Amino acid sequence: MSEVLRGLEERHTAGDLLAEISARTPVLGGNPGNWPGLTFYRYTQPAEPQWEEVQSLSLCIIAQGRKCVVTDGQKHCYDPFDYLVLSGRQHFTAEIVAASPARPFLSLVLQIDPDLVRRVSADVVDRRATAFGPPARTSTDRAFVTPLDTTLMAATVRFLRSVAATGTDRRVLAPIYLAEMVYRVLQAEQFSRLLDLAATEVARNPVSEVISYVRGNISELLTVSDLAERVSMSPSAFSHLFREVTGKSPYQFVKEIRLNRARELLVEGALTVTQVSRAVGYGSASHFINEFRSRFGATPRAYSDLRSMREELSG
Repeated sequence: MSEVLRGLEERHTAGDLLAEISARTPVLGGNPGNWPGLTFYRYTQPAEPQWEEVQSLSLCIIAQGRKCVVTDGQKHCYDPFDYLVLSGRQHFTAEIVAASPARPFLSLVLQIDPDLVRRVSADVVDRRATAFGPPARTSTDRAFVTPLDTTLMAATVRFLRSVAATGTDRRVLAPIYLAEMVYRVLQAEQFSRLLDLAATEVARNPVSEVISYVRGNISELLTVSDLAERVSMSPSAFSHLFREVTGKSPYQFVKEIRLNRARELLVEGALTVTQVSRAVGYGSASHFINEFRSRFGATPRAYSDLRSMREELSG
């Protein structure tokens, strides 16, 4: 009976994923995903191999149809029963193998920040370190295919629905479900290979290098020129690449990092509003207050008071 129920659950989840992607592909070819690095695809007939490129570590999921990718001379075919992971900044050929007007090819490609993989992997690494047996073999492959299970499908459906939402639901839930997708991939059999790809990409991806630097130096003055100089690029070329990978300008990204960290510090309650503004790189407290209110719809003081209210309720 449990096998029957599991099969029904898988078909239901697969149907939800198919419906979500179908609703987001009104035109043939690529369709924007309304999220940085997310693209949906629809084809109604097979397509000859074409050269393509990804800029960042990418998760490729098919809801209907079949596709084959050739990278580094190796062929990787996948369908609704499997998903593909590609390392970034590489060229490859892609061929749509199965598609028709009655059953169109439907898929998504989601570029993932390698730093997110490394952050989510921390607890998984601790758990797997206790497992018996020899360590996994490190692979030099820059692509791999793994069976798509119900847990990853369900997390993907939740992510897509949260991306389609507005306001707080999108800002709060979408990053949570994205992290869950990464967690589900890390639990799969290709665990060590994904970490290898993420580590390699962080080491050679100028955008990831800058993101790591920003997070570690959030209290400092961070100009586009300074960030571009760190990765030996011109400000204009760096800004263009940064927007391609993240969907945001360097200025917008740094501001979001600052304000998100400020919210965490305010809820912790150890610093005053002025101290928090300085800790996240704002020279003017009034400027910080205005940008914080614009971002979160509440003043920094309101978030600071939230900790006191929690303590009163818990007491």
